[in-house]
Amino acid sequence: MDSWDVERLNELLEQDVELREKIKEQVTDLDKKTRNMVGILNKIHSTPPQSIPGLLDCVRPILHSCQTTTAAMAVLIPPSQLWRWKEMWSNSLRTAIYSAALVEFLATGKLVSLQQVSQILGIKDEWRDRFALVVEDYLHGLISLVNELSRLAVNAVTLGNFEAPIQISIFVKDLFAGFSMLNLKNDTLRRRFDSLKYDLKKIEEVVYDVSLRKLAPPPTERKLTSNSGEVKQ
Repeated sequence: MDSWDVERLNELLEQDVELREKIKEQVTDLDKKTRNMVGILNKIHSTPPQSIPGLLDCVRPILHSCQTTTAAMAVLIPPSQLWRWKEMWSNSLRTAIYSAALVEFLATGKLVSLQQVSQILGIKDEWRDRFALVVEDYLHGLISLVNELSRLAVNAVTLGNFEAPIQISIFVKDLFAGFSMLNLKNDTLRRRFDSLKYDLKKIEEVVYDVSLRKLAPPPTERKLTSNSGEVKQ
């Protein structure tokens, strides 16, 4: 290896280090925003139903501010290098997806679609080889949503909201049925999906107690739909 090769390799290494640091700065910014959103959304467990819209109004501006961060990262990542750098922001992005999904459910009772999350976070199709919202991250975000809803089913009863567990049960059952039809080969995703059975069981126990005590009317079966009106299979 001659001196020119060594010099060139050192130059490439320095470029990688510099790029990594720039990406890390944007990931740190996204982390701050997602922690802020999660902190606000955690208050739903002690907030009466009539005050939930006020909480969501606090979260939405932060959620939409993520568009600035995703745009900055898309500019940094070289073409065709999505999978080289993706792990740096996956956890933060999944938390942002979870936040968007929880806001949508609390506001409309519906499932936010992959396309809608992309729009909310400002992720554009033309970035697909640099910065994209991949299906795996979307599904991880939805599993986190179910984890949180199983907590909410219990805490809603404590606050005297006896219909919430029934609404959550219908939503989660439909979502679980959709997950069951997916061919999940990723080990981590598969294990997290298997854990949904425990969340579903927890929700069903709450619904059983509420129904047994006749604290709420029996649930009306309905399809889980996105805002676009498409049935999620």
